[in-house]
Amino acid sequence: MNSIVDKPWGSFEILHSGKSFLVKKITVKPGGVLSLQSHKHRSEHWIVAQGIVEVIIDDKIINLKENENVFIPKGAVHRMSNKHTEDLIIIEMWYGEKLDENDIKRYEDIYERI
Repeated sequence: MNSIVDKPWGSFEILHSGKSFLVKKITVKPGGVLSLQSHKHRSEHWIVAQGIVEVIIDDKIINLKENENVFIPKGAVHRMSNKHTEDLIIIEMWYGEKLDENDIKRYEDIYERI
């Protein structure tokens, strides 16, 4: 069984991984905001399973609802936020040659992580 990793904005659980991909379930609590970030070694695909997500990709802001998805290219500055009153659930797939939680450059973080 996969373990759930708690974060200030909610939690995540790794569902499956392979040589060049990793699939996570991300739960963002109401008011939760992930850091504004980019990744050097991976791209990401986000699918909304529950709720509504506000997504920032570079200079664009989009809102996605259940059964909608977005592609985050490698190197793009991005963030997801839950501005609603129910949990947001995202299925996230990483794709790349190096899949590492430390492949993150943070630009802004309301929880003051470095």
